[in-house]
Amino acid sequence: MVIPPPVRPPRLTQYLKPYVLKMHFTNKYVSAQVIHTPTATVASSASSQEKALRSSLETTRDVAAAAKIGKLLAERLSLKDIPAVSVHLKREQRYHGKVKAVIDSLREAGVRLL
Repeated sequence: MVIPPPVRPPRLTQYLKPYVLKMHFTNKYVSAQVIHTPTATVASSASSQEKALRSSLETTRDVAAAAKIGKLLAERLSLKDIPAVSVHLKREQRYHGKVKAVIDSLREAGVRLL
């Protein structure tokens, strides 16, 4: 069964940022995804759980892995012609460490941050 995306009033959608970057960190893995907010779908994602990426990483949870995830996500965004994203940080996430590595590697690859 396919669940349709939520229908939002047109007045609300004009104030939403079109693409939002969300990051998730566990004790084993790093993952990041860009969500298209008007349709509530995942536009692109990258994770250190991917088999193709795991072989090239020393560990799947450190800052170097987070930087590699950001670089891979930037490549996938450029293939889908998404030039800019806005960053959504959870309350406990600070611009430091893994979060900084993902965001900086996105910025270096040419993705604008709103």
